[in-house]
Amino acid sequence: MAALAVVRDLREHRAPVSAEELAQFETDALAGFVLAWASAGLADGTIRGDVGHLDQIRTWFGRPLWDMDPADADAYFGRVLRNSPSGTRLARSQALTTYFAFLELRHKVELHAMTGRVVECPIDEMNRPRGSKDAQLRIPPIESEVAALFTGWAGELATCRKFAPTARNYTASKLMSEVGLRVNEACRLDLDDIKWDLGQFGKLHVRHGKGKRGSGPQERMVPLINGAGRTLRWFIEDVWGQFGDDHTRPGAPLFPSERKNADGSSRRVGDDALRNGLVAATGTHLPARADKLTPQVLRHYCASQLYLNGLIPGSPPRCGMSMCSRPGSRTPGSPGRSGPRSGWKGLSDEVEPAADGREQGHLEGVELQRSLADHGLVISAGKMSGLWSGQPVPT
Repeated sequence: MAALAVVRDLREHRAPVSAEELAQFETDALAGFVLAWASAGLADGTIRGDVGHLDQIRTWFGRPLWDMDPADADAYFGRVLRNSPSGTRLARSQALTTYFAFLELRHKVELHAMTGRVVECPIDEMNRPRGSKDAQLRIPPIESEVAALFTGWAGELATCRKFAPTARNYTASKLMSEVGLRVNEACRLDLDDIKWDLGQFGKLHVRHGKGKRGSGPQERMVPLINGAGRTLRWFIEDVWGQFGDDHTRPGAPLFPSERKNADGSSRRVGDDALRNGLVAATGTHLPARADKLTPQVLRHYCASQLYLNGLIPGSPPRCGMSMCSRPGSRTPGSPGRSGPRSGWKGLSDEVEPAADGREQGHLEGVELQRSLADHGLVISAGKMSGLWSGQPVPT
């Protein structure tokens, strides 16, 4: 017959964990947290933000975060961050909650063996920061305001202290307002991404477009409408060479920085430089929009102008137009076709203002297309453009 025995706690026979071992384990745990976030597909900026929040909490607490109790969280969020913006409080509490979820999933048993504590998140339903991040309303400027901004900015190029960086910031901002690029997309453009021979006015190969969560960057082709081709030609012919880079070098950035790589080539400009340049120019030449005109607002301005001209983003059913296309998307007549290409269906190169009245003809064609759609005859924008030009597209 089996006999009963007293179960003894093995921790009584273990050597106590030293402070150095705990510090090393804390470092390893944080490194594992970063690696797990990276494997989940989060952007580097998001991971840096979460680690920064954790570091600030750790600095205030003075001990490893797994020692935090709900009372400590009450003191931190109720006193230290009492007057902080709601967005800061929410982001910091979310970073702390996610870190504790990682500890519970990966190191709960190990931490209990080392410290005798059961890991439990100090953020609960009672002390969780309330509120939400409200989306900021971005009202795009009108055409006269944008014209005044870039006219004044262009005049500043003749007297500015550093011509090349100022002209670079001017060109990048103007490109955002003309074709609706994001600031990060503009920063990552290469000189070879300009495809002058595609279409009537050339196109930009945007290789690092914004993609869905975890899907990675999405490529698209953007036509150089609204004078964007002229803007880029001026920049490349008169400005780009002043940065001292080699135009034949593979991967040469379209918008270089003044800083150099170890091999002497130009670095890629950062988004902060372009943002700061736009802020300074807006404060000088469009003070009514100071602190309100951002690269994203310029992108909204481009979209509003397309709406105004009858070129509607979003591909409404009766117009069949969309702002861009991405690899894997389908277009009429090419089922399943993938690869970067122009997807501005209905936004043919004829929208470029010209002395022969092609822009007016295109707008009249759009109105005719809408009228036919109202009577039940839906014609794609590509075929409508062909009919209007006298060169019908074969079906």
